Amino acid sequence: MKGVQYLFDSKGNPQAVLIDLKKNLRLWEDFQDLLIAEQRRNEPRETLREVRTLLKRKRIRHRKDAYQ
Repeated sequence: MKGVQYLFDSKGNPQAVLIDLKKNLRLWEDFQDLLIAEQRRNEPRETLREVRTLLKRKRIRHRKDAYQ
């Protein structure tokens, strides 16, 4: 893959990867997204109903603030 280099130690074991961000920015963004998802794996989740209710409340509060 162009713009990606693998670095190995003296025994040939993989140690690191260098990614040319000018050529592979989307690859790096995907990698970051995977890391974030893995970190958040055990966080509590909200149902779609809970999210909709929260958004509706925020919208109502925002409207009230606009008229004051």
